[in-house]
Amino acid sequence: MKPYPNRFVAALTAACTVFFVFTSASGAAPSQWWKGNLHTHTLWSDGDDYPEMVTAWYKSNGYDFLALSDHNVLSAGQRWSDIAKNKGGDAAFRKYLDRFGESWVEQKHEEGKHLVRLKPLGEYRHLFEEPNRFLMIESEEITDAYQDAPVHINATNLRHFIKPQGGGSVLEVMQNNVNAVLRQRRETGQPMVAHLNHPNFVWGVTAEELMRVQGERFFEVYNGHPAVHNEGDATHAGTDRMWDIILTWRLAILNMEPIFGLGVDDSHNYHTQSSDLSNSGRGWIMVRAAHLTPEHIIKAMEAGDFYATSGVRLKDFKRELNRLTIEIDPEDGVSYKTLFIGTRKGFNQTSEPILGNDGKPLRVTHRYSDEIGMVLAEQTGLSASYPMRGDEIYVRAKIVSSKLKQNPYLKGEYETAWVQPFIPNE
Repeated sequence: MKPYPNRFVAALTAACTVFFVFTSASGAAPSQWWKGNLHTHTLWSDGDDYPEMVTAWYKSNGYDFLALSDHNVLSAGQRWSDIAKNKGGDAAFRKYLDRFGESWVEQKHEEGKHLVRLKPLGEYRHLFEEPNRFLMIESEEITDAYQDAPVHINATNLRHFIKPQGGGSVLEVMQNNVNAVLRQRRETGQPMVAHLNHPNFVWGVTAEELMRVQGERFFEVYNGHPAVHNEGDATHAGTDRMWDIILTWRLAILNMEPIFGLGVDDSHNYHTQSSDLSNSGRGWIMVRAAHLTPEHIIKAMEAGDFYATSGVRLKDFKRELNRLTIEIDPEDGVSYKTLFIGTRKGFNQTSEPILGNDGKPLRVTHRYSDEIGMVLAEQTGLSASYPMRGDEIYVRAKIVSSKLKQNPYLKGEYETAWVQPFIPNE
């Protein structure tokens, strides 16, 4: 038999090798948990430290991925900062210089000013990124408003800058900015997501507005900034309450996709630790994926295969056979309570506006029946399980520990985790 030509054997060998690598990577790689923060600020906008310093903190503190999401800017191109006037001042500059050295830190004196160049992501990411160890994701906080209501949308894994889109109402501003992110995703083919930041910051967004945003899949149920009012007050619904209202209406009334809850830092302050400041390490997400890439992280997020946390860690959660099961990764001396929260079919759909002193409705989330976001079951211990009865619209889990959070955004805060909703027969 005439032997195959060498070039054919080489091509066949290469093809088999590619096939083996592909099938091994896509079919056999086990999923694992990756820790990340998607809302972070630096001197590129209103943070008080240099992007390399911020990134170094997150990597050294056990994070696997990080998005630096400065206001209305991508960290690209040339930008020089006046050391005397930026939020970090001379103290931050000296730390930066000590850490990275004069050969790295670019500085100049011009018209009596001491300037330092802010490095763009493309120049410093190589100092930190490692395959399946640490990933940086391009991001922007699209910072917009309608009248006196702030509307901030984080765009994760962007390729190009998106300017604030504006609009004639809070809902329209949200929709226009989400549409801009989705449009860039379609045009570039690059996976990217938008999420609504801190809805209760200056009480900017109501549940009724957020529930109607098409294509919005995520919002911050926990944000570590001390001015965002996660817990709400007597007039304003907290973010947990908003989440249940939004889920119920989107799934049962509006025929829309669910919205998933994120935990983030929204960190701005890196030199002083205080509950009055916006520090790192307060909130994050744990994403279950086979590989540490933007594509795998986003795919898992869109599937709801992640949880938000301010400290509680999970070994596992499962949605299978009409049962939601939680397994907690325990800490010595800490106890845990798991709340299974949801709304049943046939719930009371009535709501009422909240009136001001003048008797007129306030632009705040309405009051709804207690049948929305009921505690369906409460269990203690390191594992918890909820069997579906068959009439649930959704069920989500909230795990509250007995451990007070160190350097909390709100004094008296206990470490907590939030598992994404289980939607039966989805």
